Amino acid sequence: MLWFLIVLATGVGYSTHMWFRFLKVRVLILSLIAVGCSSSPVGIPETLEPQIDKNVTFTEVLASPESYKGRLILLGGEILKAKRLKKGTQVELLQLPLNKDQEPTTDLTRSQGRVLVLHQEFLDPATLTPGMLVTFVGEVSGAIIEKMDEVDYRYPTLTAKHWYVWSPAMLDYRRGGPSFGVYGGMGVGGGTRRGGGFGIGF
Repeated sequence: MLWFLIVLATGVGYSTHMWFRFLKVRVLILSLIAVGCSSSPVGIPETLEPQIDKNVTFTEVLASPESYKGRLILLGGEILKAKRLKKGTQVELLQLPLNKDQEPTTDLTRSQGRVLVLHQEFLDPATLTPGMLVTFVGEVSGAIIEKMDEVDYRYPTLTAKHWYVWSPAMLDYRRGGPSFGVYGGMGVGGGTRRGGGFGIGF
């Protein structure tokens, strides 16, 4: 760590390209170390993973949310907006299918609908910017009808039990594409920290 600070101060022998590459690799290494204790690519706690009902699909929940109340399911999606409530932070997501690495697809045409996810702890809505991809474990709590533009829309509602935000650096690494910029990660709640995104356990 000391040599890193020294080089950072002097800037000797490192081009801008080298700095970006070094910091990206650093973030990825920290991510791999952090999630090493979990078999899940998104760091789902081992105590929580067996509780997930893998036989329940989002299509089924969308059709009849009340029938699956209390079930824990694994979902992915893209953040559309977030707002603070008295009981926590509510995030509106566009549901997106997950691949074998529990990563949401970027093909928005494959979405089957929208969902509202409640975090019972405060999350600053400014950090949940539209377009972010997330994977989460949620407990189905029912449904609520709200306006989507000028039309009533029934949103399935879930309470977050685990929450993982994919950083652009991690997505580029998994897909083998180039990455520009420097991204970090953090963990909140549950006593864990995860790089390459941030995971929140409840």
